[in-house]
Amino acid sequence: MPASILVIDDNRTNLDLMVYLLRAFGHTPSGANDGIAGLEAARADHYDLVLADILMPGIDGYELARRFKADPKLADRKIVAVTALAMVGDRERALAAGFDGYIAKPIDPQTFVTQVDEYLPARLRSTGPVYHPSPPQPVRRETPSGPIVLAVDDVRVNVHVIGGALRPFGYRVIEAHSAREAYEKAQETRPDLILCDVHMPEGNGFDLIAQVKADPQLCSVPFVFMSSTAWRTSEKLRGMELGAASFLLRPIDPVRLVEEIERWIDGDTRAQDSGR
Repeated sequence: MPASILVIDDNRTNLDLMVYLLRAFGHTPSGANDGIAGLEAARADHYDLVLADILMPGIDGYELARRFKADPKLADRKIVAVTALAMVGDRERALAAGFDGYIAKPIDPQTFVTQVDEYLPARLRSTGPVYHPSPPQPVRRETPSGPIVLAVDDVRVNVHVIGGALRPFGYRVIEAHSAREAYEKAQETRPDLILCDVHMPEGNGFDLIAQVKADPQLCSVPFVFMSSTAWRTSEKLRGMELGAASFLLRPIDPVRLVEEIERWIDGDTRAQDSGR
């Protein structure tokens, strides 16, 4: 049984990432982008857990927690701070304000949901990653002759979500969890597109694209970067110099992801695929 979780954070990237991870692991998350909106949302609906940033406009997390625990309708519910504040005494101050727990930022996508689950009863904890398809009517199912996308990410849930988004549209998704594994699988399959994270073990995404573009058999394969952190200009410039086709920010709506893939798997690529 999934938990209903409210996430309150004025940073859109952080908010979207937390909602994305919670949904990917089977929970039912909602978001609010400031303390006042979060308090109103908590009063309007029953949530099994509330996650809140501390540094926010309007009212900060400390004031939010105090008002939350002073409200008879909310006092028995749990509210957990998710914050980058890490100075001595910050955790104690959060607990004194009324927070029931404390999760440090930057969050780790591989452990975040497990940390959240600690504040939920056993019956509401995640049982593992799931996929909630949002495309309304997939136009085709994965077929043996569909275009091949090599999805590269050391965080397995990210690859799982990519596969869940693309397979209903006919794509064959091959998974790799390191740059070395990805290059080996690219040589074996010659994918129609490579969708790759940046930070991974055994070489990063920039190392992988350099290998791919130096390989005569792979150099024409479109290479798209995807990351959970905002792209810096220097990273984009480096990626472009190495031959990247595009840069996507996670989380991304499945429909938009398919649209982005369609941009690059088109024309000559599809013609090559049909001739295999």
